[in-house]
Amino acid sequence: MNLANKITLARIFLVPVIMLFLLVKFDMGSVTFAGVVLTYSEIIATIIFIIAASTDGLDGYIARKRKIVTNLGKFLDPLADKLLITAALISLVERGSVEAWMAIIIISREFAVTGLRLVASADGQVISASKLGKTKTIVQIVAICVVMLKNFPFFLLAIPFDIIAMWFAVIITIYSGIDYFVKNKNVIQFKRSSQK
Repeated sequence: MNLANKITLARIFLVPVIMLFLLVKFDMGSVTFAGVVLTYSEIIATIIFIIAASTDGLDGYIARKRKIVTNLGKFLDPLADKLLITAALISLVERGSVEAWMAIIIISREFAVTGLRLVASADGQVISASKLGKTKTIVQIVAICVVMLKNFPFFLLAIPFDIIAMWFAVIITIYSGIDYFVKNKNVIQFKRSSQK
């Protein structure tokens, strides 16, 4: 197993650790800013999430630079991304920090695009990540981080950035999902016509 795949696997292994710190009530202490209590567990979960999310581009960069792109890596990388975002969102819904419908829309889009990619790959086509898709991922990561930190530091300025960021994440997630299907409609049309 090459270095890039090891980094991707490390991202997958960090997912349950993030969930552990978000969902289990550890008595590790807390800090208070302007009346908002942040537990050390929440801070640790956010730091681990940021580390895991930052490895997303790193593994692909290493694989391309060293010319060690493998089928395993092509499978694991998007899986790791989706596991990370999905686990964080479900944990935040469990905590009451994110509306369930927002998480469902984001997760559903990920499944839909993954399905589209599977249909395309069955026909020998590859649907690469678009710039809009990459932007969507960054917006989701930022939104999740701010929600994990209970809108820190924006609550000090009385700006509901966590709510704004989650709404923006939902909107760009829907838009990027539609964009994938519109730009790759030939994949679905080809499948439909070949089944007649």
